Amino acid sequence: MAKEISSTQENLPIAAILEGVVVLKNGQFIQIIIVSSLNFALKAEKEQEAIIFQYQNFLNSLAFPIQILVQSRKLDLKPYLDELKEREKNETNQLLGAQISSYLEFVDKLINLGNIMSKRFFVVVPYRPIGLKQENIFAQTIHPAVAPMLKISKDKFDSIHQELRERVNVIVSGLSSVGLKAVPLSTQQTIELLYSIYNPEESAQEKLVDEQSLQAKIVHTSEEPLAQRASSPEGKV
Repeated sequence: MAKEISSTQENLPIAAILEGVVVLKNGQFIQIIIVSSLNFALKAEKEQEAIIFQYQNFLNSLAFPIQILVQSRKLDLKPYLDELKEREKNETNQLLGAQISSYLEFVDKLINLGNIMSKRFFVVVPYRPIGLKQENIFAQTIHPAVAPMLKISKDKFDSIHQELRERVNVIVSGLSSVGLKAVPLSTQQTIELLYSIYNPEESAQEKLVDEQSLQAKIVHTSEEPLAQRASSPEGKV
């Protein structure tokens, strides 16, 4: 008997991505916020104490759970180096050309000494509607894990989305008091983030196209099921 091979989508917890909202197969809805950083060590002692106090107040003010995610990735400097090499080639000023060449050598040695890492910071905001169970969300299709259909109406989704927006606003406002800028990710940005998490090597070389090419456009009216499924090259998220 031939062994049945499951697709990537069947093993992922993600069912759909719609209007920046990630719908999980367990019936949970989440929105992801990207957050700026600050150099805490360079702050004066009083500034550090103020930041800690504001952050403590922010956490204590939350009436819902959040997840803080830090993503570390090897920084790809190739596009930057290629741009510098092009400028060096086209530079008419001899002195500037020599300085660019010297800087290129410095960066090249720095890269060879060790991996240069970049960090991105995210806050994951979850929401699970009361009384909405998994079996009430997905219709029974031939391959429900691959192509789930939401059985909630557009009005219900809009209500869920509004609740998530309110939670996101609380996060954005709270973090701004700490001196951090927070912005919710769009559908395209969310897809790219998930793609980079599940496919770190491929994402560094293969860039995704726009979100219109990644989604099945099957959004229905409030009287019909609502769904929008994200896909990507070779069946990867």
